[in-house]
Amino acid sequence: MKVLVEGTRARYEKFLPQEAPLDRVELAFCGRGSNNAELLAAGGDAQILCVDAISPVDAALIAEMPNLRLIHSEGVAFNCIDLTAAKKRGIYVCNCKGCNAAAVAEQTVMLILELLRHGLTGDAAVRAGRQMEMKERLMVEGITELGECSVGMIGFGDIAKAAAARLYPFGCELFYYAPHRRDPETESEYHVAYLELEELAARCDIVSVHTAVTEQTRGMINRDFLARMKPNSLLINTARGEIVDNLALREALLEGRILGAGLDTLAPEPTPADHPLVDLPEGVRDRVVLAPHLGGITTGSFRRAHRSMWGNIAAVLDGSRPVNIVNGL
Repeated sequence: MKVLVEGTRARYEKFLPQEAPLDRVELAFCGRGSNNAELLAAGGDAQILCVDAISPVDAALIAEMPNLRLIHSEGVAFNCIDLTAAKKRGIYVCNCKGCNAAAVAEQTVMLILELLRHGLTGDAAVRAGRQMEMKERLMVEGITELGECSVGMIGFGDIAKAAAARLYPFGCELFYYAPHRRDPETESEYHVAYLELEELAARCDIVSVHTAVTEQTRGMINRDFLARMKPNSLLINTARGEIVDNLALREALLEGRILGAGLDTLAPEPTPADHPLVDLPEGVRDRVVLAPHLGGITTGSFRRAHRSMWGNIAAVLDGSRPVNIVNGL
C-alpha cells in the first residue's frame, strides 16, 4: 500500500513510532505547499494521503486519486480538506485529536503573561538603557496579575480544557462558551462556568479562542463581538486566524476599544509583513504579541501526532475503522 506524504522526509523519520508498519507500505514524499500536479506525480496511485494541518486537499485532487482510502491531517486542523468530496467517495478523513492540547495551552498562558507583564516592551527597554524609566512608569500605571483576571474561553475541547487546567492554579475565574454546554461534572472538574457568547465577551478580562474553523466560527471575532469587550481586555488566539476579522481587530486596537492581543495564528499563512495586524503604528504595536504559529509544534506534539497517524494507517491496512474521523463516515 502506498502512503503519499505532503511534508518533509526528515520530520517523518524523526517522529516515526516504533510500531509503524513500514514493512507493509511504500512511502512517497512531496514538499509542503506542493500543488495538485506535483502531488499526483509523486503518488497519484496512493491509498493514503498524509498532509500538513494547514495544507489544502481539494475536490479536484481527491477526484484524481482513484485508490484513496484515508486522508490524514498531521495535526488537529482539517478545515483545508474538502470533507464533503472525501465523504462522497467513502474516504476517511482523520486528525490527531488532542495531540497538541498541552503545547497550545502553554502557548496561551505565555501570550497572556507576555501582555500582562509587558514582556516584549520590557526586554526592549532594558536593551535600550531605559529600564528605570519603564519601571517607574509601570509602578504608576499598574501591572495586572493573572490571578486577578477572569478568562473566557470560546470553545471547550481538548485545548481549552488543558488551558483551564493551567490557568486555574493562578487563581483566575474561568468561563467558557461552546455550542453545547458541558455536563456539571466536566464544569466542576475544570472549575469553569458557562456563559453565552455575548455575556462572555462583556464580562471577561481575557477572551481566549479555542474553537475550530467552521462556517459558523469563521470571522466570529468581528466588530460586534469586539464592541462588547471591555476597553482593558485582551484577546488571545491560539486557534486559527480565520476566526478573527483582521480589519475589525485592527480598528479595535487603533481606537483603544480593547487593550491588546496575543496572536499565535493569523490568516493568511504565510503571513505577509504588510498584514493589518502586523503592520501597526508605534504605540499600538506594543500592545500586540505575535508568534509564528508555534503553539502546537513541540516535539511532544509531533510524537503524539505521528503515533496517532500511524495507528490509523495500520488500521486501514488491516481493514479496520480508524479513529478520530472528522467527515462523518
